[in-house]
Amino acid sequence: MNSRQITRRVGKSGVVTSAVGLGTWAIGGWMWGGTDEAESIAAIQASIDAGVSLIDTAPAYGLGRSEEIVGKAIKGRRDRAVIATKCGLNWHSKKGNHFFDQDGKPVNRYLGADGIAHEVEQSLRRLGTDYIDLYITHWQDPTTPIAETMEALERLKSAGKIRAIGASNLNTAELQQYVGAGQLDAIQERYSMLDREIEQTLLPIARQHQVAALSYSSLALGLLSGAIDPAREFSGDDQRKSNPRFSQANRRKVAVLKHALAPVAEVHQASMAQIVIAWTLAQPGITFALCGARSAAQARDNARAGEISLSAAELAAVDAAVAVHLVAIDA
Repeated sequence: MNSRQITRRVGKSGVVTSAVGLGTWAIGGWMWGGTDEAESIAAIQASIDAGVSLIDTAPAYGLGRSEEIVGKAIKGRRDRAVIATKCGLNWHSKKGNHFFDQDGKPVNRYLGADGIAHEVEQSLRRLGTDYIDLYITHWQDPTTPIAETMEALERLKSAGKIRAIGASNLNTAELQQYVGAGQLDAIQERYSMLDREIEQTLLPIARQHQVAALSYSSLALGLLSGAIDPAREFSGDDQRKSNPRFSQANRRKVAVLKHALAPVAEVHQASMAQIVIAWTLAQPGITFALCGARSAAQARDNARAGEISLSAAELAAVDAAVAVHLVAIDA
């Protein structure tokens, strides 16, 4: 691993990985206007070669497509990758609660022991590996007691199929149940300069129980990257096409913020995206920042953020700029 990359431990587990992680939702194509496999593989491999060992994926990203692409990309690099994938959104049974339809298939939230046992084998096959470093419940299933889910995950851990346990998209009551039912090593939640609610809800509980926190949408679906021109148009099934956050007015606000952050960026010879990611990693309770990339260039740019440490004065300057320029951004 690149020695300049900040590394951190996943909760109480023995898993240590890069603080910056590669999120592969977009690589699955679904809700992102399709995917280019060769370019996606190049992005993953560029991340690993730049010292970003944490690669986050899920079966639901393209109904297995993202996991398959990750599997191809890590071939020959498995020992340099820390793979996080998920369970609980499945299309192989009718158990649990219907959540959404994808490609004409109903996808249910289900975290029963039988569902988890089936899903882990499918993920291992698609990823081309015999173990998963961090296995995360993707969305919570109200039809299955959390204690049953944790028992199933602990069995997988004892069997050596997973190394650490995580949970995503939780409320505080569910998090309390998880930490009461076994060793929860991580939570994965939406967090960015625009999404800070968990600072008051989940993060205090996580810190109390030594549970790591992975932020997803750290760049707010790319809005905070500073790379999306106000005039850009989104096509196909790209979710940003109808997202009010991506209005031209909001993109203009981000462009002004980019200018305000320029002095900090210049000190570190960094892009706006790199400063935003470094800021995210400096927030109390945030252990890892997941950032999407669909090209090798984007992957290398994100990786560079894992080498930046912002001073207290720089963090204060960024906070002040955010308070002025990101007000009234649509949710």
